[in-house]
Amino acid sequence: MEYRNAIFIITEERSCPIYNVGEEFKVENDALTVPEAKSACLLLVRELMKAVVEKQSLERFSPAGVKKIKFECGGCVGMIRFEFKKEKEFATLQMKLLAAAEHRARMRHMDRFFDILRQLDIFEPLDEDSLRELSAQLQLKEYEANKIVLKKGDPGTNLYIVLEGRIAVVGDDGQTLSEMTVGDIFGEMSLLSGEPVTTSIHSREKTRLATLSSKNFKHILNKYPVLQVFFYRMLVDRSQANTLRAGTISSGMTGRLSEINAVELFQLINSSQKTGRVQLVLDDGTALVVFNEGELVATQYQGVDGKEAFFALLAKGEGTFTYTSGLSSEEKTLPVIGGFMGLIMEGMRRVDEQEA
Repeated sequence: MEYRNAIFIITEERSCPIYNVGEEFKVENDALTVPEAKSACLLLVRELMKAVVEKQSLERFSPAGVKKIKFECGGCVGMIRFEFKKEKEFATLQMKLLAAAEHRARMRHMDRFFDILRQLDIFEPLDEDSLRELSAQLQLKEYEANKIVLKKGDPGTNLYIVLEGRIAVVGDDGQTLSEMTVGDIFGEMSLLSGEPVTTSIHSREKTRLATLSSKNFKHILNKYPVLQVFFYRMLVDRSQANTLRAGTISSGMTGRLSEINAVELFQLINSSQKTGRVQLVLDDGTALVVFNEGELVATQYQGVDGKEAFFALLAKGEGTFTYTSGLSSEEKTLPVIGGFMGLIMEGMRRVDEQEA
């Protein structure tokens, strides 16, 4: 029998660089349609078309009933097995309506994610069609409050995007290290480095996540090189943030106050007895903080100098900073503004009063 209109499904996959188990291939009038947003593997195309045009049955009878004949493609680094699913019969009105319903379902699937993805900085370089292609590869996962999403030591298998809810990064002692909300991304470090998950991730409330499998993540990076640049920068930023948490800082280091707040940053410079300057870019302007052997000697922010400027900066939780070592000969002669720990305590007292 010759199946010129048929649907095949992948039933087994081992290290295939493109396709996943459950994905379907449709043959209609000798034309092959591959899964949405996936490229066509010429090796698999050859095996599929061979299965279609050969005049043999794709099913066989056995004492256990009708069984599908399995086909295999193993011409590259991976291997997949696929089998005949059903004959493609879109000639009837009923089947045409079913096909239209399937298409609408795929579009609804994409639209669930599209608006949020469009607002993310990472996907800003992608045009509408490219972004819709990417969103078609996402899967939705839901978690109730206080559930484990990832455990430290787990292999990195997915990229996660928070669509709804709140996620916590939890340390070994159960302490919350940081939190993430709508639009935040996690899991990319393990995918990029190949290392296991370094911290546990818990849901703090009912949460919806969009996930992109490791295989599809690599496919997207290969297809859109501009995203490689974004994730490389993210990898550098996270690495520097981890270095800061470990208690070290070096000239030229940059970071975000959302990763290490102003108080922790200034305390790190003081305890390390560093000499240099911190330039901050905030939502309401820029600031400069100067240290000489760990002691505060100058602060400038919003036209204010000295202690008052320093106190105002302690309340900042968003923005970026750059640390540069070394001072000018004039800056080296500046007097110390005051005892550092006393300044920190006074500044934190004022922050608490403002929040109250």
